[in-house]
Amino acid sequence: MTHIDKEKIRYWRGESLGYKAIAAKTGLSENAVKGFCKRNGLDGKPVPDTVCRQCEKPLTPAPRKKFCGDVCRRAWWNAHAYLREEHSRACAHCGAAFFSDPGKARKFCGHACYVAQRWGGQSS
Repeated sequence: MTHIDKEKIRYWRGESLGYKAIAAKTGLSENAVKGFCKRNGLDGKPVPDTVCRQCEKPLTPAPRKKFCGDVCRRAWWNAHAYLREEHSRACAHCGAAFFSDPGKARKFCGHACYVAQRWGGQSS
């Protein structure tokens, strides 16, 4: 198990994914994922974040909040770019690959493709 695998397991457990789903995403066995989680206190129900993942400032109580602001969110994602492959999508109009924040249901790479798909025509 590589360092990147360990970081991915920590991230996905924080996102409330189960052992089986994490094993499928990493290509590791379910028992390997479960063992790592138990050894590192990641078993059981995930505890909501109480500090910002980037700057470690206390967070105000809010469901699913992981960062204190956009600056910290962008900095964290830039430092953990290997996790972004999970959030890569293909545009429904032109097929171009683009990244989307987790939890966002974006289908298009930009507004031009949305307009072209919705009302016909070519995107610029």
